[in-house]
Amino acid sequence: MVDISTVSIAIASTGVLIAAIYYILQIRHQTKLRQMDLIMRLYSTFTSKEHTEARLTVISLEYKDYNDFVKKYDVSAEKPVMTALMMVGNYLNEVGMLLHRGFIDIESVDDLLGYRVANLWEKMKPLFEEWRKEVPQTAKWFEYLHNEMKKREQKLQQSKV
Repeated sequence: MVDISTVSIAIASTGVLIAAIYYILQIRHQTKLRQMDLIMRLYSTFTSKEHTEARLTVISLEYKDYNDFVKKYDVSAEKPVMTALMMVGNYLNEVGMLLHRGFIDIESVDDLLGYRVANLWEKMKPLFEEWRKEVPQTAKWFEYLHNEMKKREQKLQQSKV
């Protein structure tokens, strides 16, 4: 026959196990909520009027290379073109860093930014290459983001074939 101390140990052990499982589920839920909050903040910034205007400014720039860019646009730090380039470049650099560190997944980034990453990278790449001569880390995470998006696109294309 089972004595009372054995039953109480079993009940206590079951209670501890249930509490541990509940705690693990709560941690998972909180992690998902934090990731969703991060995605919503990124989306809110990306779709803001100020950021949208900056992206449109960057996309509308017309230049062949860095020297052509310098000839056509005033590259003083406080000028609208440079402000737009810095806003867009820094934002996408930060998204790339978040992706690299695992705070956001590539699917969410693709849903959030999609084709725009490639368009903006190609538009800004000649400038980054020149700026990297003085500051080698310029747009490091933006380039990482672009490369990861290309890898994802290639995988999706292969899965369709």
